Amino acid sequence: MKLLVAMVMSLSLLASASAQESQTISITRNSTQPPQMRAVENFTGFVGIEPFLEASEPSRLAGARVTFAPGARTAWHTHPLGQTLIVTAGVGWVQQWGGQTQVIQAGDVVRIPPSQKHWHGASANAAMTHIALTEQLPDGKRVEWMEKVSDAQYSAPIRAQELASARADSGISAQQPSRAQQLMGDIAPKLAELTDDVLYADIWERPQLSKRDRSLATVAALIAMNRPDQLRSHFARARENGVTQEELIETITHLAFYAGWPNAVTAIGVAKEVFKEK
Repeated sequence: MKLLVAMVMSLSLLASASAQESQTISITRNSTQPPQMRAVENFTGFVGIEPFLEASEPSRLAGARVTFAPGARTAWHTHPLGQTLIVTAGVGWVQQWGGQTQVIQAGDVVRIPPSQKHWHGASANAAMTHIALTEQLPDGKRVEWMEKVSDAQYSAPIRAQELASARADSGISAQQPSRAQQLMGDIAPKLAELTDDVLYADIWERPQLSKRDRSLATVAALIAMNRPDQLRSHFARARENGVTQEELIETITHLAFYAGWPNAVTAIGVAKEVFKEK
């Protein structure tokens, strides 16, 4: 009987100690060592994950500090009860499915709704660290991983920025319709868009050929195909890109032997008009 009483008292003391321990404030000290960056499943690039809070009943909250190297990001995923991100360092990106990529930086707080498909990570040129706070279901589930974010999806904001820059360099703006938009925007808006965004903002901006060389190649092709309407604007563009009047005349002369005299004569007529305007 005494043994039974002693066991009951011991268990009571243990339970009391455990209860007291659960009511004690705990502190997880900030690590002075940088996180170990490595490839992790369901992520692209190198990340460092430092869990500091595991869900413990009755709380459902779990937390981790996550550091993303430049270009690193999560896969697409959802959280059944949502997630909160607190950015503590660097610059990152976050995007929900079907939405625009948004920039996040130190001090920003991101609230992700329950079951919202999304991804987040570092920007292309800067690392990013955030604290991720996530609630979990009674069965312990707190995330549903999906497909990885493709390079095309990730680089979309970079591409948009490059297009905007190229449009600015080409004199294309929302207030001033481009030449393509003026010519065909009302009847073939998609073709006008492709002309601006692919032909001029992409092809013409590639560094493998200078704009001067691209102008010479384009002028030669238009002379060979006998396209005086297009040739007129490209003669003017060639002059803007550094091609001299003498070089254009020599190109026409050269093409006369390969594309035929009639094509060369037509090109000379167009050149005279353009040079007179200049």
